Amino acid sequence: MRRALLLVLICGALVSGAPAAAETTVDYVALGDSYSSGTGTRNYDPASGDCLRSPAAYPELWVNSHDVATFVFDACSGATTAELLASQLSNLSVETDLVTVSIGGNDAGFSEVLGECQVGGPQRCAAAIESAKEFIAEDLPARLDDVYAAIQQRANNARLVVMGYPQLFELGPCFNSIDATHRERLNGVADQLAAVTADRARSASADFVDVRAAFAGHRVCAADEWINGPSYPVQESYHPDIHGHANAYLPALVAVTG
Repeated sequence: MRRALLLVLICGALVSGAPAAAETTVDYVALGDSYSSGTGTRNYDPASGDCLRSPAAYPELWVNSHDVATFVFDACSGATTAELLASQLSNLSVETDLVTVSIGGNDAGFSEVLGECQVGGPQRCAAAIESAKEFIAEDLPARLDDVYAAIQQRANNARLVVMGYPQLFELGPCFNSIDATHRERLNGVADQLAAVTADRARSASADFVDVRAAFAGHRVCAADEWINGPSYPVQESYHPDIHGHANAYLPALVAVTG
């Protein structure tokens, strides 16, 4: 009896003296452009106005499946690196645990390039592609460095996860789309953008989430598209739909964050 009582007392002392369980909830801030806000899902929070933030966007989906203490959704459709620096950093703090961001596509004028390739003809399309490639190689790296440094300065305890962009096109026969040659060249621009973004993310000790493989077989011109083709309203065009966020972006993010 005494031995049993002693064991109970020892176990009780061990339990009472054990350290508290580690905090598992997350303070999460989602930054970036239309690929983070959820433009293309056709389902938006009216309070978000022109930023077109969607409950079907991957940041909201991630929150719904994780133990999150606070969540701030500051991503905004159309944002450039300069606009992000000017208007999306105020909710970052030393308390922030996780930041996701997609940025750079608007700086490179990718929507304008797609417009030229859709309606401007082969020569204008080719010129727009070359201009975008030059910008991505020469100007974009420094802009990305500025964004990542500013985020890390304000949220110096946070994990920074940089979200990439998909290739947009399948290359087979396709009605009402850009010709296959220029679709392939536009996919090459997406590859260049991914390489530059991944390089600058690594330089900042951030994680880079490459979603290109996740969208393969489901891009514009696929039988089962997860990216909108030419659409009305026009801002829906060439953006992931609800399936792209749920089936590509979310699993790719979870693979990195758990």
